[in-house]
Amino acid sequence: MRLRSPGPNWIRREYPLWGWLAMTSYSTLLTEVRACKICEAYLPLGARPVLQLHPKARVLIAGQAPGKKVHDSGVPFDDASGNRLREWMGVTREVFYDPQKIAILPMGFCFPGTGKSGDLPPRPECAPAWRKQLLGELRHLEVTLVIGRYAQAYHFGETGATVTDLVKSWRSYWPQIIPLPHPSPRNNLWLRRNPWFEAELLPSLRERLSEVLAR
Repeated sequence: MRLRSPGPNWIRREYPLWGWLAMTSYSTLLTEVRACKICEAYLPLGARPVLQLHPKARVLIAGQAPGKKVHDSGVPFDDASGNRLREWMGVTREVFYDPQKIAILPMGFCFPGTGKSGDLPPRPECAPAWRKQLLGELRHLEVTLVIGRYAQAYHFGETGATVTDLVKSWRSYWPQIIPLPHPSPRNNLWLRRNPWFEAELLPSLRERLSEVLAR
């Protein structure tokens, strides 16, 4: 007969110091990330990492990079894209900004600047420097929302699929990981051309998140 491992929750009950050390490690890492300046020379407004993280979070939002408004406020998704994303998820601002419920880790933590057709891509230095360590802190994660092609390339691998094709195949990854288009107003045309997204995916997404966040 195979014996099951008691798991990390048992360790925390029997050895409270272990849990304290884990939280200390997480806090130190988060402080280091928020002080990061590895790509500041390339950032038009300087470094201001914007993220939200707590080891108890059950939902992860893997986005692209903060826009200028988010850079100014220091609050993730504090813009029109965030309003739409919260509507898609069916959550209030209070729930959305509770780090013990929802973690928010974009592929780049700082505003990368603006190009000819919108914001520039996330800086390439960010994910290799921090992402694996930060994801390792999310020990209770149940659902990951992967927004936009840069985050999708990281979390799904370079499949060659377009954002539309990947989002259409959402049932293949359900219920742990869910690809989404970017909620930017720039994607209004995409939403009109793909009515199945709001009719099929979003009701299932809201139901799944309601179930997970209620625990």
